[in-house]
Amino acid sequence: MSLRDKNIVLGVSGGIAAYKIPMLVRMLKKAGANVQVIMTPAAHDFVTPVTLSTLSGRPVITDFIKNKEGEWHHHVNLALWADLMVFAPVTANTLSKMATGQAGNFLLAVYMSAKCPVMIAPAMDLDMYAHPATQNNLKTLASYGYEIIPATEGELASGLTGYGRMEEPENIFNRILAHFKKKSSLAGRKILVTAGPTYESIDPVRFIGNHSSGKMGIAIADEAAARGAKVVLVLGPTHLQATHQEIKTVRVQNAAQMYEAVHRYFKDTDVAVLAAAVADFTPEKTAPHKIKKHQATLSIPLKQTKDILASLGEIKTPSQILIGFAMETQNAKANALKKLKRKNLDFIVLNSINEKGAGFKHDTNKVSILTKNGDVYDYPLKSKKAVAADILDMAEKMFYSAGN
Repeated sequence: MSLRDKNIVLGVSGGIAAYKIPMLVRMLKKAGANVQVIMTPAAHDFVTPVTLSTLSGRPVITDFIKNKEGEWHHHVNLALWADLMVFAPVTANTLSKMATGQAGNFLLAVYMSAKCPVMIAPAMDLDMYAHPATQNNLKTLASYGYEIIPATEGELASGLTGYGRMEEPENIFNRILAHFKKKSSLAGRKILVTAGPTYESIDPVRFIGNHSSGKMGIAIADEAAARGAKVVLVLGPTHLQATHQEIKTVRVQNAAQMYEAVHRYFKDTDVAVLAAAVADFTPEKTAPHKIKKHQATLSIPLKQTKDILASLGEIKTPSQILIGFAMETQNAKANALKKLKRKNLDFIVLNSINEKGAGFKHDTNKVSILTKNGDVYDYPLKSKKAVAADILDMAEKMFYSAGN
């Protein structure tokens, strides 16, 4: 695979493994990538900027200021330019600063401004790598959705033997290739995603709703678009929005509007992921004016909303993949499995509001995927961006294994 026209920012911090980075730069350039190397001041002690600028074809950047005339390197523009940021090697010091949001040098300032994916290859002595602080920092960065390339086992600069060696440049290069291959894995495919709550109006002021923010569904839509898919996002009432510019967003308020929008697009869809928290009931009648508080009690007759997921399960073709969500408080897997079979889903994503850091409004989620074949996959707590990747990995596996 070629990396032609891919923009890669390569961040080098001050560890002995920096001597291997010229090889990585050379491989990236030969594959056609545009490489901008940023070095921390300490990295200059291990590899020269002249070497890396010669191989990359671009001046290496270390400081904010370009010259004595006061010209400066624009960290925000560089962050927006990047399709991928690769940190190799990453010392324990730089790792800590990344995890805690410090921006004391140019490399960290670019990192704090970046919206692109981030790849991290740590390198340090074995006791530093095994230290709880380092492991917690790695877990924190992984929770942001970053790809961690674990240190390997071998002889270290200290003379000790153990884990702490930076992964070899060839393997880092292969991880970069795999990353960009994945970014086109859904090219041309049509993905339908629902997200957010629905608001069922009682009167012009009040409604029946739920605590869904739409974060999980929006993350799925963004990830699908990043993989090259044509995405339609049917989004309930939320202040959030998808970040990928190519996503077609259809805004709705209530369950009836979401039902209509979903059925409008489903017939041309390859994969549908219904992550919205749709109300199960809606008022039989909506009062035309605000209901005044002059009655001792108030009864609001309710009726069931149309089951969007079940209605799609009835009409889906063998070539379409249909994915639902289940949020349970008890007998979670048993109830999710019943829902999967009843609604003719290919797989269901189970999350429980009993899990700390999972469910509504959080930036993280902890899920299990239950498939129609009876397989169960349990995942640890992750960022919703990382969970979205897991869900789409499973969707791709099913879609392409079906001969699509």
